Amino acid sequence: MARRSDLLLTAIAPAIWGSTYFVTTELLPQGYPMTIAMLRALPAGLILLLLVRQLPEGVWWPRAFLLGALNFSFFWAMLFVAAYRLPGGVAATVGAIQPLIVIFLARGLLGAPIKALSIVAALAGMAGVALLLLTPRAALDPIGIVAGLAGAVSMAFGTVFSRFWQPPVSPLTFTAWQLTAGGILLVPVALLLEPPLPALTQANLAGLAYLGLIGAALTYILWFRGVARLEPSVVASLGFLSPVTAVILGWWALGQALTPMQIVGMAVVVGSVWLSQRIQSGAKVPR
Repeated sequence: MARRSDLLLTAIAPAIWGSTYFVTTELLPQGYPMTIAMLRALPAGLILLLLVRQLPEGVWWPRAFLLGALNFSFFWAMLFVAAYRLPGGVAATVGAIQPLIVIFLARGLLGAPIKALSIVAALAGMAGVALLLLTPRAALDPIGIVAGLAGAVSMAFGTVFSRFWQPPVSPLTFTAWQLTAGGILLVPVALLLEPPLPALTQANLAGLAYLGLIGAALTYILWFRGVARLEPSVVASLGFLSPVTAVILGWWALGQALTPMQIVGMAVVVGSVWLSQRIQSGAKVPR
């Protein structure tokens, strides 16, 4: 029962992340990806720091900044580069390689065994995402592909290192450290690469508040809690739920068509997530 609760709570995070594209395109000014990423991370991190009133000590200063870079700064930067240079379906499919990377990283850093069915589940998840999002006219840009892969590697390392370095604090405090560090690292990038934001509307402010408080603070508290309690490969596989949410939200809120192929893709993604957690829980998988 406790494991099921951990899975459900952790799954909330990627499910909510699936709304990021909708909020970004519908509520935020376009053309300021690094600035938006910084405003998503830093205010949320500072608010959490005010709540916990605890700063890192000793070795946790460099670790907080390294993890903040892996999970937020570098990951979000590469995510935006891939999103700008690739069709959304290609970018998401490239990023879906992350659970497969996590399987091998967890073996090297945590000594976790590599199970053949775990690899099958990860590959099935990638295939499901491709069915959900890829179109026959999808173009491939080398820089975008490299950025997408770099972002997936960054998040994979961030997930495994967050488990490898078990912090002596709560997930709330751990999230506060990483969000703040990640936001600080994004400040010079945003200032150097982008012009100042225009005057923000009420819709812009609502979108930023949602991405910061819900899409960053709340979700990453749940995510890092799951990283501490569940196997990294299981946590990473839950990330496949994000594109499922994005497609459902586009269909429900924007009137986008939902094709039979996308429905099959959803079923494959959900099946891969189920298979991954069943493997790691030690339960027998039906044959």
